[in-house]
Parts: sequence; C-alpha cells; structure tokens
Amino acid sequence: MIEQLLQPINQFLLCQTPVAWVDEAKKSENLPVVLLDHLVCELKAAQSAMYLIRKYAVDKDSGDALLAWLKPFEDFTYRKQGDWKALADHEKLTKSMIPKSGAPYSQDLIDKMVLLIKEELHHFYQVLEIMEEYGIAYESVGSSRYARGMLRHVRTYEPAALIDKLICGAYIEARSCERFAVLAPHVDKRLNDFYVSLLRSEARHYQDYLTLAESIATSTSGEDITERVAFFGEVEADLISSSDDDFKFHSGVPV
Repeated sequence: MIEQLLQPINQFLLCQTPVAWVDEAKKSENLPVVLLDHLVCELKAAQSAMYLIRKYAVDKDSGDALLAWLKPFEDFTYRKQGDWKALADHEKLTKSMIPKSGAPYSQDLIDKMVLLIKEELHHFYQVLEIMEEYGIAYESVGSSRYARGMLRHVRTYEPAALIDKLICGAYIEARSCERFAVLAPHVDKRLNDFYVSLLRSEARHYQDYLTLAESIATSTSGEDITERVAFFGEVEADLISSSDDDFKFHSGVPV
C-alpha cells in the first residue's frame, strides 16, 4: 500500500530526499526540531488553505468564520496563549462556507481546502500529543527557506497567481509525504506508525492541489499548466538538493 501511494509522488518530485538529510534527521538530538518544525508546518498548511478559500472562494462572513476557526491554533503557536489540550475542541468548522458568485471553481476549492484544513489541524494536535509523550516542550522555531523559495516565483496577476500557488501547494504536500516515508524506518515504532498514518492524507493533498490547478487553469484561462509544473519542480528540487545551513523538516542538504 505504501509503495502504491509513493509511486506517483516519486514520479512527480524531480529528486529524492538526500541521504545526508535523513542522516541528520534521524539523530536523537534533532528529534525536537523535527517535531517542532513539523508542528508549525501543519499549521502553515492549514493557513495557506484558509488564505486560498478566503481570497478566492467565499463571502466575508465565511472568511471571518475561517479566521475564528484557526485563531486558537495561531494564538498557541505564535503568541503562546492557551492550553494545547483545549485545541481538540476547535478542530471542526461549525459554519458552512458560502461560495462567492461568479467563480465557477469556488465550491471545488472550498470542498478540498476545508477537508485539508481539518486534517492538518488534526495532525497538528497529534504532533503535540507526541511531543508531550516525549517530554518535548513547545518553543518557537523560525521558518525555513523552502516554501518561501518557491512562492517567490509565483506570478503577480490572476488567475496565474492562484494557479502557481496551487502548484506550489502540490509540491509542498508531495515532499512532506516523501519525507515521512524516508524518515519512518529510522525512528521508533510510535513515530513510525504516526508517519505512515500520514502518508495517505498527504498523498491526497498533493493530488487535490494539482487537480485544482489544472481545473482552474482550464476553466479560467485555458492555460496548459505543464510548463509551470515543470518549472516549480526544478525550483523545488534545487531547494531540496542544494546546501542548507538551517536544518528543518523541508530543508536541503545539511551543511
């Protein structure tokens, strides 16, 4: 099953995770940064999906409901406010999203991104549970160059900007899936089981992003996204295979 999930992902990505990154990631002294950065990546994935829904797909009231949904998670992560165990009560969105009129892709974007947000917030909570089990206290970690390095190439006009953001999202999710898979054999059973459990949802997330990019390009501009997918594939592969002095979950080759 794992090999079936990974086959399209490994075909999509233009390079595999370097052995040097795996060697660094499996060191016991680096477990805190791996888990802390993974935690923040889950929240950032939810925030990115929320941004796309708010900007492109829903009315103001629905957008405000999304902000309220994520606020407790953001308060804990960025302002160190609240008890992490209480976040379990905030994992579900209680309001239906109302699509904007005149955007034919709104409902599809909402459906896929709301499900993604729910799963990312659940994973966020699961990482916190594991950190508690391992005695790893939460502390702030800086962002890596990875997502920023791809998003800097996003075009500045619509719908090209949306299409590029979705393609970037596909690569981020695919790389996350690939990293869970390469790291799983080198950790204890608790973490191995957790990483393997994430593979199915992460694999679907990458497919959802790519499907949205293709359908929105077709319905709005008629653009063939093949060249943009290839372009961002090269950017992503360079970030993963080049030297990086800031070790994180999505970092490049450790210096």
